[in-house]
Amino acid sequence: MIGEEAMINYENFLKVGEKAGPKCKQFFTAKVFAKLLHTDSYGRISIMQFFNYVMRKVWLHQTRIGLSLYDVAGQGYLRESDLENYILELIPTLPQLDGLEKSFYSFYVCTAVRKFFFFLDPLRTGKIKIQDILACSFLDDLLELRDEELSKESQETNWFSAPSALRVYGQYLNLDKDHNGMLSKEELSRYGTATMTNVFLDRVFQECLTYDGEMDYKTYLDFVLALENRKEPAALQYIFKLLDIENKGYLNVFSLNYFFRAIQELMKIHGQDPVSFQDVKDEIFDMVKPKDPLKISLQDLINSNQGDTVTTILIDLNGFWTYENREALVANDNENSSDLDDT
Repeated sequence: MIGEEAMINYENFLKVGEKAGPKCKQFFTAKVFAKLLHTDSYGRISIMQFFNYVMRKVWLHQTRIGLSLYDVAGQGYLRESDLENYILELIPTLPQLDGLEKSFYSFYVCTAVRKFFFFLDPLRTGKIKIQDILACSFLDDLLELRDEELSKESQETNWFSAPSALRVYGQYLNLDKDHNGMLSKEELSRYGTATMTNVFLDRVFQECLTYDGEMDYKTYLDFVLALENRKEPAALQYIFKLLDIENKGYLNVFSLNYFFRAIQELMKIHGQDPVSFQDVKDEIFDMVKPKDPLKISLQDLINSNQGDTVTTILIDLNGFWTYENREALVANDNENSSDLDDT
């Protein structure tokens, strides 16, 4: 024992392997032992870590088989309808979803499947590799819902939880003022803090799939996933396509000015002091440090780790205001926390 951690050396590890029988033989190898060997001076591994390793391997194997049953074409991919069937049949096995009304199942499945396709099918081919599904963390999040004791915090941060799915769908219904099941540009403009620019919303409706100029729930989910995950490459790719008005594959001074002008107009309407575009443009180029000093590519944006800040500055007045006043806000937070410490 090391503290409360039970350890085992290689010799005893092999003995356990013999007793465990042929079914477990694949796990009791020198390779697995070496993989789990860290800094123990006696050359031992943690029994619990080994147990968790085996459980994970078995789970991945079972899940791969489970997913493969839905691979109708047998090519190692799942299409949207295949993944929808998988998740629909998974719902009854997840205690955290017990409270969902049957009538909501189709919306829940659509909400869950969209996250997989938004992040794992960036080229929008309509199919995802089973290997990619297993490699990402989304299945872990989904299967976390088997835990009957899942904390409220975990549920709120898990896209696949019932509260999260109901929140997203509830927001969609609230925005849909004329109750026709679709969102117009005017209805979408009230999303979040209702401070996104008209220019950006125009681009959303130009580039995204719409029906008679209105957005359906599936298209809305892509929009939400992009705006709620702005640090992620797939989300930046979505927003970059909207910002790239000339479809050149890069942002230049013209495109930055095109979007920032709309921020300046909103500032005037709200009685705020206008900010010079020249200053903002210089700040953006300083933050991103693109390879070409006159152009910002999607890869530049991703590599800079500032993509979320840059996109927020260009599309959302509230986001720009928060960025502009970040130092004052930090100072305010510090004062509030020191006040709390005093009390």
